Amino acid sequence: MKKNFLERLLSHQVLIVVLVSVALVLGASYLRKHFEDMELVSVQLVSSNAIDLTPTQIRSIERIGLWEFLAISDEELIDTIRHRTFQRDDRLVRIYHGTLRLGINLSQCKEGWVTTHGDTVSLQLPPISLLSERFIDEARTRSFYEQGTWDARAKEQMYQKAARQMKRRCLTTSNFRQAEDNARTQLTTLFRSFGFKHVEMSIEENTSFRTF
Repeated sequence: MKKNFLERLLSHQVLIVVLVSVALVLGASYLRKHFEDMELVSVQLVSSNAIDLTPTQIRSIERIGLWEFLAISDEELIDTIRHRTFQRDDRLVRIYHGTLRLGINLSQCKEGWVTTHGDTVSLQLPPISLLSERFIDEARTRSFYEQGTWDARAKEQMYQKAARQMKRRCLTTSNFRQAEDNARTQLTTLFRSFGFKHVEMSIEENTSFRTF
């Protein structure tokens, strides 16, 4: 009787082991198939060198307006004579001082003059030009010699002659080239301060000064 009990007990234990083994095999097979069907997900960390230059920042640069890159001081002596019959000729000699300022009028920049790509910025700029036509310092103008009576019209003509001579003397190819070199240096420094490593620049050529 006791032997039969032990046999039954062993038989139950064997059955349990078999059932557990089958369950483990089926479970392992299910898990293997489940993970094989799962889509592999790859996570990558991407480093971007792109630099944002906002429209507000671009407008702030444009609002600088007249950006001077070269100032040339000049002094001109203008002499005029008015001949008179049977009288001593009238003569007026005046000395004019002026400072001609070359630069870029940023308000003339065209739409889309700034473009960016990664760490590079490209600039399309208007030409170097004379920033103001009123470059003669009238407070420093003085008469060196004056004989006779001269009205405001005569003095204005002398003023215009002095302005033309200053332009002819100062608006030279070398001075425009120097102003452009200074523009490239200063604008490169500005945009590198925004984080750009490379600054590409195109400045429109100004040929109008050749007519002075």
